[in-house]
Amino acid sequence: MERGLLTPLKLLRRQVFVEVARVAFDESENINDAIEAIPYKITPGDKPLYRESIWRERAICSERVRLSMGLSLRPEDMPVHITQGLHESDIADKYYEPPLMQVIPSACEACPPNRYKVTDNCRGCVAHPCTEVCPRNAISIVEGHSVIDQNKCIKCGKCKSVCPYEAIVHQTRPCATACGVKAIESDDLGRARINNDKCVSCGMCMVSCPFGAIADKSQIFQLIRALRRGDEIIVALAPAHVGQFGDKATAGKLKAALRLLGFKDVYEVALGADMGAVTEAKHYVEEVASGKQPFMLTSCCPSWAMLAKKYFPTTIENISNTLTPMVATARTIKKKHPEARVVFIGPCAAKKLEASRRTVRSDVDFVLTFEELSAIFEAKNIDVEEIACEEEMNDATGAGRGYAVAGGVAGAIEKCVKKYYPDVEMHIEHCESLEECSKMLMLAKLGKKNGCLIEGMGCPGGCVAGAGTNIPVNKAANMVKKVVETSATDVPPKELEEIDLG
Repeated sequence: MERGLLTPLKLLRRQVFVEVARVAFDESENINDAIEAIPYKITPGDKPLYRESIWRERAICSERVRLSMGLSLRPEDMPVHITQGLHESDIADKYYEPPLMQVIPSACEACPPNRYKVTDNCRGCVAHPCTEVCPRNAISIVEGHSVIDQNKCIKCGKCKSVCPYEAIVHQTRPCATACGVKAIESDDLGRARINNDKCVSCGMCMVSCPFGAIADKSQIFQLIRALRRGDEIIVALAPAHVGQFGDKATAGKLKAALRLLGFKDVYEVALGADMGAVTEAKHYVEEVASGKQPFMLTSCCPSWAMLAKKYFPTTIENISNTLTPMVATARTIKKKHPEARVVFIGPCAAKKLEASRRTVRSDVDFVLTFEELSAIFEAKNIDVEEIACEEEMNDATGAGRGYAVAGGVAGAIEKCVKKYYPDVEMHIEHCESLEECSKMLMLAKLGKKNGCLIEGMGCPGGCVAGAGTNIPVNKAANMVKKVVETSATDVPPKELEEIDLG
């Protein structure tokens, strides 16, 4: 499915976040009644907009409301109010009921996971090569057209490859096709189900489902509660923000808009990326280029790191132990503002899990995606492009800001190596998408990538292609590259590696 299109599905997701945000900001409403009313606000009247039944539409909306508040889905076989568990969720602190990614059963259309089907394009040709190449005699001619017996078909695809009219299609489940670790399975009704033992929470299944049957849990409700309480909350803003809130939404306007929402300050996460680039450059030179370590894996993409740990455990010791940009920036903020709380705002769903790890919980208090932040702006009637004032945001260099695109992490490290260790020759490998990352890790495991710095990105395109982004990937990548090129400083100072963040 084309990323970045403002489809009806995207608008439905947005509406849920907007309504939940409005309830969270409102001090006058009865919260239980307000939450229970959201499905009726989004699907008013008695005629369904997208499904066969208004009741099904509202049931699906109800589950999205729960997930947007960090709550789990309701059981299908017993009556449970939308607000069941709301008391535990209605707090001004991080709230999360695992797992992160969930399939909404009532929204899933039980797409065929793997099936070849003859379409109306079949002309009933005399040659009928499809019947000739089928190794199981699964294709017969019925009333002049080809028909595939699904009980005999072995899904080899030979019939599709020889059809002169491209009348045979291969139907797959979009979420399963997008999943690079084969974590999408089927329940007893043929609906999609996520195997959480395999899942690395990249969110590609969520953005690929055209029915919106997969969603992640949000902290939007709890974060707004903390803002409303008056907490000192500082934003750690990911470098992929460029263009996500409009072509005219400059970094300065976005910072001003965030202050309007009640945030005390905004730091670029590219600052933490700069720290990481300098540190990992030194690590590469001292450990990999010297031959002490066979190869080095970047650590900033949580899905890539989870993939390595789950499926290639022997490579764990090769993952850089440098703090991820999110954590490095959060610790920098808390060193300067000990009483402050930090919200990471970025493109990535998996960062919600990273922030929940035992070693990171005290550093990052909330995680919000760009999609969720857009809904908060809408709930408060803030148009970032129309903000009159701009506030300076000059925390980082072009190298750190380039982390947002595929190849940007390795590129930043390479810039540092060339500047501070000019005599060292660097070998870089880069992979994006979990499927390609798996292939790369296998090659590294077999000793085929020794001497290399290996950058892995779970999302095809890098962070700008994360599950929580708002605009087309190519457009976002081009806008980030322009920012990198026009940054006042290209490479971070070597002194950044000496900063002790614990």
